[in-house]
Amino acid sequence: MVGSQRRLFKLLSAASISAFLAFPLKVLGTNLAQGLTPETATPTPQVDVLQAIVLGMVQGLTEFLPISSTAHLKVVPVALGWGDPGVGFTAVIQLGSIAAVLWYFWGDLVQVTTGAIKAIRTSEYQSNEFRIALGIGLGTIPIVFFGLLIKAFIPDFDNSPLRSTFAIAIASIVMSLLLGLAEQVGNRKRNFENLTTQDGIWMGLAQAMALIPGVSRSGSTLTAGLFIGLERATAARFSFLLGIPAITLAGLVELKGVLEEGLGEAGLLPLFIGVISSAVFSYLAIAWLIRFLQTQSTWVFIWYRLVFGAVILGAIATGLLQNI
Repeated sequence: MVGSQRRLFKLLSAASISAFLAFPLKVLGTNLAQGLTPETATPTPQVDVLQAIVLGMVQGLTEFLPISSTAHLKVVPVALGWGDPGVGFTAVIQLGSIAAVLWYFWGDLVQVTTGAIKAIRTSEYQSNEFRIALGIGLGTIPIVFFGLLIKAFIPDFDNSPLRSTFAIAIASIVMSLLLGLAEQVGNRKRNFENLTTQDGIWMGLAQAMALIPGVSRSGSTLTAGLFIGLERATAARFSFLLGIPAITLAGLVELKGVLEEGLGEAGLLPLFIGVISSAVFSYLAIAWLIRFLQTQSTWVFIWYRLVFGAVILGAIATGLLQNI
């Protein structure tokens, strides 16, 4: 990134913050006065085959790119006039992303698991595989802990104002600024062989932030990885490995709830197609991002998230998009 671009980013960041400090408060005040909350949204519509393909593509591409799958699965169908596909449908097609990440990293998972078991048997606790496995285990604890707290104390979290398009826009803007800061201050000197257990803990704490819709699990962990000095591709690779337990647990919990409550109006064929679409595009996104970050920076995602959030706020303010 050349100096002029960085200066432009700083100026736009400052302008964005000053503008959005006043503008969102006005929008939020209007929404509160009108009682516009997620509970007032229209009922979940039935998803057809074409919509299932598109939603699976959105899920797959945005689950692993640092731009938030929750944000895009909320905004894209609403912007296209399809309405919110519902938590049940999005939870089921997430299984495709789980399958894709297990498929892509199966060799790494086998290597880390067998190496960690060998290290325990031989008491070689300084081995790279053991450090990575322990980092993944400890790094998964924060998101599980805070996820359980949300389930216990905010039972209707799926319909809370934190999942509104307004909140998603704010989260997108804030995370873009944090990722931009990480790009500027991170030294990016450590590769995959230099990972430590502490890296897993720090990135695990960042991963817990993704419980807030719009933050992005991959975005928060990639940002943390850059802050602690990891190479971009290394941060992305470890982010994916760290996310396997979290994504799998979240998917299984949501699937359990969906099976208990029913799938609503979603048909079995669209669900199946959505899962397949999600798996294919998730795999492509993982492979592309790792190759991309080997030679490129994350600035394209920083700018995208900043513009994405600003456009949503502008659409809400002008009435083009509902704050649901």
